[in-house]
Amino acid sequence: MRVVVPFSASEPKTRLAPVLTADERRQFARVMLDDVLCALVEVGVEPELLATAPVDLDRDVSVTVDERPLDPAVDDVLAETDGPVAVVMADLALATPAALDRLLDADGDVVLAPGRGGGTNAVVARHPDFRVDYHGASIRDHRAIADRIGADVTEIDAYRLGTDVDEPGDLAEVLLHGEGRSGEWLRAAGFELVVEDGRTTVERA
Repeated sequence: MRVVVPFSASEPKTRLAPVLTADERRQFARVMLDDVLCALVEVGVEPELLATAPVDLDRDVSVTVDERPLDPAVDDVLAETDGPVAVVMADLALATPAALDRLLDADGDVVLAPGRGGGTNAVVARHPDFRVDYHGASIRDHRAIADRIGADVTEIDAYRLGTDVDEPGDLAEVLLHGEGRSGEWLRAAGFELVVEDGRTTVERA
């Protein structure tokens, strides 16, 4: 199976701007990416990075630079590949080898890992006509696309794949449940958990 990880290399994670500088956002995005790649390697696959700009990695991973938006870049991968393709987002800082193994082993013409808020955090496409649409409530659109081409769909209900890190509030999940370097990076940057009125948030020292 071909496994592709899209990555915005130039201005990643803009919604974290209230708590991280532009340089910190780039650093943190790279650490999350490394966590995802490491987990995929542990599963036994060879992930490919689909980046919007050149990226130097600490590991031997194939990198394809495609400056286009996410949809056409991923669709070209799907169109040119004879066989199943998995697309795993680079900000799944909670992803573990076990969670990813469950995704890749799931049966179905199309396997979807829904994200919070209606997104799609991972896809396995075995149907040759499946294409993506990551705009808006993409999980709903991907269900509709699969239905339109007559593909059966399996959805993975997994907390670790359903949690993508986009907003400041998501950082608490990384500190609470992350098993990779992302949580370590946040702690080194001064973030800590704070419990107020029964809710866990983060503060920066």
